[in-house]
Order: sequence, then C-alpha cells, then structure tokens
Amino acid sequence: MRTATAVARAREALVTSETSLDEDGAGAGASPERQTAAVMVTSLVFAFLWARMESGTSDTVAIMPFMDDAGTYWMYLLSQAFGWSGLLWAWGTVMLGLLLSGPRPARLPVSRQVLERWHRTTSLTTMALMFAHALMFSAELVRYETKVDWAERLWVGFADSFVPGWYDSGTGRIAIPIGQGALYLAIPLGLLFYVRHRIGANTWRRLHRFVIVVYVLSVWHTLLYGTNVWYGEWPRTVLWLLQLPVAALLLLRLLRPARRAERLGSPSEGAARPGWWVRAAGRAVAGAVAIGLVIVVVSGRDGGRDRPTHPPATAPHTQETD
Repeated sequence: MRTATAVARAREALVTSETSLDEDGAGAGASPERQTAAVMVTSLVFAFLWARMESGTSDTVAIMPFMDDAGTYWMYLLSQAFGWSGLLWAWGTVMLGLLLSGPRPARLPVSRQVLERWHRTTSLTTMALMFAHALMFSAELVRYETKVDWAERLWVGFADSFVPGWYDSGTGRIAIPIGQGALYLAIPLGLLFYVRHRIGANTWRRLHRFVIVVYVLSVWHTLLYGTNVWYGEWPRTVLWLLQLPVAALLLLRLLRPARRAERLGSPSEGAARPGWWVRAAGRAVAGAVAIGLVIVVVSGRDGGRDRPTHPPATAPHTQETD
C-alpha cells in the first residue's frame, strides 16, 4: 500500500514539474504522450528501487545502511528515480539530435518532422526530470535536518541542492556541482530553440552544440555519485556501454557534417583559419573518447568501487545542529 502511494506521489511530482515548464511557453507542442511516458518510466524505476530496498538487495543500502527503510527515505528514492529517468531521456534526446544534425540516413522509420518533434519534447522532458531530481534531493535534505528550525532546514536543503560548492560532504563536493552545472546549462540551451528567430539561426546553432556538454556532465555526475552504479558491477558496465552509440554518432557527425561550412577540408585550404584547428581538435577528441570508451568496456576498468565486506555506516552528511 505504501508503495502504491509513493508511486502516485512520483507521478504527481513529475506532472507538476512538467506543467510549470509548459505554462511559461517553453512547452509549446508538448504532448500528453510525453508526460505519460515520463511518468510511467519514472514510476517503474521508483518501484524497482523501492523493491530492491525492501528486499535488502539495494546498493544504496549497501553504501548507507542507515537508509534501510523505504518508507522513511521515499523522497531519496524518488530523487533517484527522477535522475535515472532524466538520464534515459537525455540519452534519447542526444541520440535524436545527433541523428538529425549528422549525415542524412537513406531511410528513416518515421519522417524527419516527427524526429524533430521527438527531439524537442524529449529535451523538455529531460529538463523537467533534472529539475525534479534536484528538487526531491532538496526535499530529502529538509526532512533529514531535524535538529534545526524550518527556515534553516529549507535553506540547507536549497543550498546543498542548488548552490554550487555549498555541499561539503564526501564525493558530493565534486559530483553535486557537476550535476548542478548540467542543470544550469540544460535549461537555457534547451529553451533557446524557442527564441532562435530573435538571436539568429547561426547563433542558436553554435550554442546548441554545447548540449553535448550537458549530457557529458550528467553521465559524469551519475558515475561519481549514483549509488546504483557505485560498484564495479554490471549496472555500471551497462551505463558505460550506452555511451558507445553516442560517441559513435558524435564522431560520425563531426567527420561527415551535413552542412558544407562545417566540413574540415584539407589543412592547406583552412590552415589560416582558427576554426579549422578547432574542428580538427574536436574530431581528434571525439575519436579519443570513442577509443577510450571501448577500452573501458573491454577491460572492465570502469572506475567502480569494490564492494566492501563490511558496509560503512556513515550518513551522507552530518546533521545541522543549533
């Protein structure tokens, strides 16, 4: 019964976050199908995490045994569910974006217009899920800080979740600012599409390329701080594997750009232009990243921690006191 209630809360939180985004005009063209799919995926992830915690197989509990109570820590589980769902949608929108901006495939399962609409709606959904992820993490911190008054609890939860550099405990000192950077870049870069006629198509196109940075930061944040991929086991390997098609499409997009102006040409033709060197460096970096991903997956050295024989019993951070 508690699981069903918590899943209902997850659905309500996601719909609320997406509705607030649409009301600002950013969600023009948003469809009920997008909201329904996001709610369903987030709810399924939440139910899965809840079940693992209840069964005693949760990696989160292995890392933080004091959290072995799904009913108490449901907001943390919901934050995780939003985060994983958001990462899935980010993967999808990046793949669609690279497919649309790269070499034109001979055949597509749907029209280009449909792919563009999917790209826009998955982008908006990703932003809503990222914000909900941070918001629920903040709510969990507010619930956790029981030794101070409500005003200070609200400030602690907000600052730790939304102010870069404020969170000062463990791996979160690095991982949380990285996640915040992804969120604060994703919102303006995603919404610039709706003002591209004012800023100019070329300006928008140049800025929109930095969306890949948002995705890289999101994956980095997850690898550093995601308790479900904390250990060097199959979930972490799967996360690395999912990056291979992204790297391959990005490399193909750079090597065979659809726009003539973005083609590299020979050094003799473009050596006098700084842009040639920038594009050449971008291709070299993308190639190195693709090779590095293959090495990581094949070797199994993916940066995961070893599962301890005796799990730690530390809290995520020290409770605030008067």
